[in-house]
Amino acid sequence: MKLAAVIPTKNESANIRKAISSFDGFRNDVEVVVVDNFSSDGTADIASAAGAKVMEKGPERSAQRNAGWRVSSAEWIIFLDADMTLPRETVEEILETVSSPDAADAYRIPEKRTGRGWRVKARNFERGFYDNTVVDGFRLFRRGVLERTGGYDESLFAAEDWDLDLRVLASGARAGMLRNALCHHEENLPLRRVLAKKAYYSKSFARYKEKWPGNPAVKKQFSAWYRFVGVFVENGKWRRVLAHPVLFSSVVFERFLVGAVYLASPQASPLFAFIRRIWYNLRQKKGINR
Repeated sequence: MKLAAVIPTKNESANIRKAISSFDGFRNDVEVVVVDNFSSDGTADIASAAGAKVMEKGPERSAQRNAGWRVSSAEWIIFLDADMTLPRETVEEILETVSSPDAADAYRIPEKRTGRGWRVKARNFERGFYDNTVVDGFRLFRRGVLERTGGYDESLFAAEDWDLDLRVLASGARAGMLRNALCHHEENLPLRRVLAKKAYYSKSFARYKEKWPGNPAVKKQFSAWYRFVGVFVENGKWRRVLAHPVLFSSVVFERFLVGAVYLASPQASPLFAFIRRIWYNLRQKKGINR
């Protein structure tokens, strides 16, 4: 088998069939492995009926991904989320790439959000600035690279992609970038859920930063300057900002909200959390919160 598509799930009955169907017509070359975290909505049954190999594993995404690539015998592994699909041309490019004798060892893949509306348009505009930067992540790996690095760090439930990137590059692996994009189906994901996810993942950032003290890439990933300015202007990308100022203002607004959520986490800023507790207590005394 040339390729294994590993998809971790948790109550993804609304999405999983569509994700698996990306590989319809390619099953001679692609094995789909769904690693379910004991869903209660029938996700595992739907995945099995759609032709995927299904196993149960938890508690977090890193452990699920590791279990998935280890159970497969494929030479190459791609990691997808349950709300992602691959257009036919992207699957064809992946299979062509992994069949090449000149293939690199790990690849990043461009990402497009689906749906309509201004916010989807703004998020797609934003995502284009991240392609092939330190805030992007590898999704397609040669199996030998995963074996050499041990795969994902299961003590991390956020930034595990960045952590694996650093270890892959440190191993001397060659990196590449695909031309065609994957589709991320976030059309029904409201802003409040995005912020809630960021707040949850921020709990694991301290552990990640402790692993890589002084690393230039990690400094960039958590640098306010780089995340708000640098990534949008480097390598001539500032021209896109000037060409779409209104879209860029929407990006900055959402980046500001995400940054505020991160700063509000005790792991990110104990002082900020202390100030927040004082403010909350003052509001309680004034009878604002009841």
